[in-house]
Amino acid sequence: MAEKQGLTPQWIEWCRRLQAIAQTGLTFAEDPFDVDRYQQLQILAAEMSAAACDTPVAELLTHFQQEQGYATPKVIVRGVVFQDDKILLVRERRDGCWTLPGGYAEVWHSPSENVIKEIREESGYLTKAVKLLAAYDRSHHPHPPVPQAEYTLYFLCEIIGGAATTSLETDGVGFFHENELPPLSLPRTLPAQIARMFEHKRHPEWPPDYD
Repeated sequence: MAEKQGLTPQWIEWCRRLQAIAQTGLTFAEDPFDVDRYQQLQILAAEMSAAACDTPVAELLTHFQQEQGYATPKVIVRGVVFQDDKILLVRERRDGCWTLPGGYAEVWHSPSENVIKEIREESGYLTKAVKLLAAYDRSHHPHPPVPQAEYTLYFLCEIIGGAATTSLETDGVGFFHENELPPLSLPRTLPAQIARMFEHKRHPEWPPDYD
């Protein structure tokens, strides 16, 4: 979902809010006229979103319709693993750029279980979660826009076994110095977020960041 030039983040926020109202309304509406109104509102949200990005209306509408139930943020977990003065990154096959290992949290797994699983699947390393470093709202950070709300949880993890191994999602695994980072996958990880994780390493007494 690439933002078009000239359209403000506020425009995208309005689209997201319309979709959230429509989704939640469809969850609880019983009157057929109310259902029809919320469906029309969802179509309007898709049309407005398409005007703000390069994604077709039909694709956005299908995405919106797949989101059911009360509208809540999706949760992503990312593992922060240091080795000496380097941080673990994996290269995404999808865009050829690097990111902290992680992904959407799966149901019936705790946040720490999810991040351990993601690190193992994407990098080959076995880890244990040590500390929550940050809980960020994606919309408060300059990632490329997406239709849904997302929270990302960053966990400091320590290696307890395994070895560097690629996966269906990743084709590179490596440790990088703070000032020698490879091209980052900006939908997933921002340079400022990597810098903040290094700051947490230097200040282990800091509490977790939020928002």
